[in-house]
Amino acid sequence: MYRPGELRNNGVVKYVSEHQEPAAQPAAVAGVPPVTTHDDQRSTRNRVARSILDHGPSTAAEVAQRLKITQAAVRRHLDTLVAEGVVEPREQRVYGARGRGRPAKVFVLTDCGRDAFDQAYDQLATDALRWIAQSAGGGQMGEAAVAAFARARLAAQAVGYRAAIEAAAPESRTEALAKALTADGYAATARSAPNPQLGEQLCQHHCPVAHVAEQFPQLCEAETEVFSHLLGTHVQRLATIAHGDGVCTTFIPKKKTNATNAFTTASASTSGRKPE
Repeated sequence: MYRPGELRNNGVVKYVSEHQEPAAQPAAVAGVPPVTTHDDQRSTRNRVARSILDHGPSTAAEVAQRLKITQAAVRRHLDTLVAEGVVEPREQRVYGARGRGRPAKVFVLTDCGRDAFDQAYDQLATDALRWIAQSAGGGQMGEAAVAAFARARLAAQAVGYRAAIEAAAPESRTEALAKALTADGYAATARSAPNPQLGEQLCQHHCPVAHVAEQFPQLCEAETEVFSHLLGTHVQRLATIAHGDGVCTTFIPKKKTNATNAFTTASASTSGRKPE
């Protein structure tokens, strides 16, 4: 199945530029065909998709010529990319008189395939937040401006979560929030804390803004405040992906505390960084 992170330049799998020499392969042993690993196949497939991104609609022959690999290999990778929804075949446009025979088939990236590549959205968001901070005067005033933006963004996002949470039984509200977050791409789950008598843990296995939150922890802090407000209790952020943890983990007490001003009194000291 297609996994977007595989094609992103800043993802786990790094593409190899078509202008970059491929890594040296071990010398072949006489009579023994070279071993092609799954990672090799994935890397080449990423190069095929990247070549189409860089050069626009392309035939299999054009991709093969650019990457210096056989057309048969390119066609196999294109078949896989089509099945995964990364590229789609189209009839090549012909301008002027058309010759005999069917026009060549070209392959173009789909919206899904284009979004899988790094399009500098993280950098754009980081630059925008930095501009907000500087426009507000920098220092503490700049940090406050970024925090205000983060709160406004999360408050708008939370509008869709509130209905799901209010429709759930009190003991199922953390799970309802996890499902709502998952629908927004956070891959969230709810589970018991190590000591179930104390409460639950809300775990987010993916963070769409992790790279930006590394530089602007106000995003994590605002999210923690929103969780507190939605669940009506003080919550504590235990770990974040943005600061090197594998999962964003938030502790939800089982026995709810006084939720007065919960939106502004959530623990900011641990919401944006890994606790000491």
